[in-house]
Amino acid sequence: MLTRTRSVVIQGGMGMAVSSWPLASAVSRAGQLGVVSGTGVDLVLARRLQDGDLDGSVRRALSHFPIPAVAKRLIERYYLDGGRADGASYSPVPRLALNQSRHDQELTIAGNFVEVWLAKEGHDGPIGVNYLEKIQMATAAGAYGAMLAGVDYVLMGAGIPREIPHLLDCLAAGKPAMVHVDVHGATEEHSVGIDPAEWFDGEPPTLPRPQFLAIVSSDTLAAYLARDEVTRPDGFVVEGPVAGGHNAPPRGKMVLDGAGEPVYGPRDDANLARLAVLGLPFWLAGSYGTPEKVAEALQTGAAGVQVGTIFALSSDSGLTDEIRSSLLAELAAGTLHVKTDASASPTGFPFKVAELPGTLADPVAREARPRLCDLGYLRSPYVRDNGAIGYRCGAEPVHMFVRKGGTAEETVGAACLCNALAADVGLGQTRKDGYVEQPLVTLGADLDGARELLELYPAGWSATEAVRWLAGTD
Repeated sequence: MLTRTRSVVIQGGMGMAVSSWPLASAVSRAGQLGVVSGTGVDLVLARRLQDGDLDGSVRRALSHFPIPAVAKRLIERYYLDGGRADGASYSPVPRLALNQSRHDQELTIAGNFVEVWLAKEGHDGPIGVNYLEKIQMATAAGAYGAMLAGVDYVLMGAGIPREIPHLLDCLAAGKPAMVHVDVHGATEEHSVGIDPAEWFDGEPPTLPRPQFLAIVSSDTLAAYLARDEVTRPDGFVVEGPVAGGHNAPPRGKMVLDGAGEPVYGPRDDANLARLAVLGLPFWLAGSYGTPEKVAEALQTGAAGVQVGTIFALSSDSGLTDEIRSSLLAELAAGTLHVKTDASASPTGFPFKVAELPGTLADPVAREARPRLCDLGYLRSPYVRDNGAIGYRCGAEPVHMFVRKGGTAEETVGAACLCNALAADVGLGQTRKDGYVEQPLVTLGADLDGARELLELYPAGWSATEAVRWLAGTD
């Protein structure tokens, strides 16, 4: 039985609203750390309102938003009583950029607030929010929205999150805060920030400072972050290469096996003894989704584990019922396979793809999708020939990407993760030409825990049942 003061189980922050507030709330109520995804929650907020917010949850959370005028504007702009007409397209939301309008940041702040507030509603358990370091232009506003809702933990991976501890310190004190943005070809620094004083009449509130857990794949990166108090996190999540979502590339030159998957070796395993010397708590992730693996992690000196796949497949996750049922059917038949796709993500990071029929895991379906980048969470800024800032994405039309300084090779196999992940949770776009965005599902490569749970719960399981099983109390 798990009875430590810290949460032993961290529920992974998956996808765009796969780790939605009902999932995080259920895990937290069960005594562990529930985590909402902070990716694309501006889009999630706008589209839930356009779908009619049928249970009233979004508007209930917005009624508690500490800047009422912002909540009022967002409801007036996006809410559709009864939801969109069948086949109607969603209205667009602003794409991330270096220069952001107030409305751009309003959506991001409010979207994070809503997700965290709903996850925390009605209980006093801890709630975290997960961000991707690659989505730098949304980080400052997103973290502030989550902190306004009282988030307890911030987790970040897919990069080197060196600036987050200082960002959280500033936002908690009501001071201006910023995150530097990587701009290809730039000779000067660029950043996106937020000043809390601009959002409140009078002094902005001081806020509780959440704990920060850096998601890393190596003890070397952990040591680099821990050596300076400005970059030092409050702990680490150490992800191995079988973890779902984005993975760190293999160390050294990328080598693909016969199936086109990156080859990882001993150099890609974190040295846990060196991690322990840093004196900060750490949780292990990737292939730790069974009670036996939880016990093994604790024996190594870890504070616990981060687990994603069994929670993604639970009835509380944001996946559509159709996708969840298909995944469980494939799992039961022994035909579910998760591939480490070296080219699917426009970030250049390897990305885990569940090879589920009827999704963009099928190369034919991926090629059939019209190439465009209209959401842009993973697009990268670059300096144009005239010195202005442009943006490019490997999933946009090839000729456009090449014209912007990219190479055709970088576009091969690239999928539009932004639109696909929205489709995973029932928020996919229906385009005016009739094309409906198709899903692309990510899971961890280790399915042992999911198989064992399916034997116990052939009709599927809840997040609470998953926690109890991991904790040995089921």
